[in-house]
Amino acid sequence: MKTLKVMLAWLAAGLLLIQFIRINVPPAPKAKPGDEIQAPPKVMAVLKRSCYDCHSNHTKWPWYSHVAPVSYEVRMHVKEGRKWLNFSIWNQYDETKKQKLYRSIAKAIDWKMPPPDYMWIHKNARLSPKDRKMIKAWAQSHIRSTE
Repeated sequence: MKTLKVMLAWLAAGLLLIQFIRINVPPAPKAKPGDEIQAPPKVMAVLKRSCYDCHSNHTKWPWYSHVAPVSYEVRMHVKEGRKWLNFSIWNQYDETKKQKLYRSIAKAIDWKMPPPDYMWIHKNARLSPKDRKMIKAWAQSHIRSTE
């Protein structure tokens, strides 16, 4: 019993100490009012519900995003998500980058996004087959032929 108490004390101390180790998420890039992506209202509603936490400047930081070790995963998702695609600065991207992103969105929406670990807690972020089809069709409608 004493060994268990010592182990729990060490675990508690470790959890307390890791609270001081932070993953730095760079500040959201500067965006002007016209920089945000424009899409039909239904598409925007789905993007805001399911994608914006990681892929925009409008991240909602829940309480657990400030508690290690969970905060490490949350902050890395946001950092990497914004790096890959940020809907808040869409109009700062050149046309080549936009085309690449439209293609990526059309592919990723079928199997990769939103990530399963995000949806464990954010049940409202789940995409129905209808949502996926709508986002894919919207993205594909913007893809220009390379010929």
